[in-house]
Amino acid sequence: MSIKYSMDERDEQIDVMSKSFALEWIITITQIFTIMCAGKKNPAWKGGLSVSFFAVAFALFYKFKQYGEIAFRRVGAAFMAVGTALIVWFGLSK
Repeated sequence: MSIKYSMDERDEQIDVMSKSFALEWIITITQIFTIMCAGKKNPAWKGGLSVSFFAVAFALFYKFKQYGEIAFRRVGAAFMAVGTALIVWFGLSK
């Protein structure tokens, strides 16, 4: 049995799925970029690492919003703290 959607609902689903798909690729490319920079001893790997922590944090915050489980928020906050600490620490170091 197929589910029929009005154009508005279908358009909204396509929009949400396209953003999800794009985010997955951005995270993957950021991880590849981080590894490449680290291999070449380019300090930009530090920013890539912090972006990865932020991506996990935001995914967990979204799950908290949907499920209401406090564990998602707590673990997301921990990942956010690590990402923020990396930015501050790497920003202050040479």
